[in-house]
Amino acid sequence: MYRCAARIFLGVSVLAISVGCMAPVYNVTNRPIVPSGGKPKTLEEIKAAILEAGRARRWTMREVEPGHLEATVRPGGRAAIVDIRYSTTSYSISYKRSEGVEYDGTKIYSRYNTWIENLQQEIDKRL
Repeated sequence: MYRCAARIFLGVSVLAISVGCMAPVYNVTNRPIVPSGGKPKTLEEIKAAILEAGRARRWTMREVEPGHLEATVRPGGRAAIVDIRYSTTSYSISYKRSEGVEYDGTKIYSRYNTWIENLQQEIDKRL
């Protein structure tokens, strides 16, 4: 009886912990790029700032086409792949796919959101 109760408790505890580590996917949508000094940045300057921010946070990036980068980060045996679309007025970071990261279609392993928030902050510093 005691063993059965202990197993049930353990199972419920593991379930509660795994559910607690899930969060809605965080995407950055049309984040404004505010011109500094009254002069708007060119598309090349924005691309350079995003690439520099990615390197600072250990993301690898490749250009898909002008105004669109694909970025990948690989912390601890996991991988997150996102699309970064940008113009001279805004940028967006959107979930594309992941490897070894729990994702159910709407909620994702909560550390994913931290990776995206850190990348966003790094990009904002450079723009």
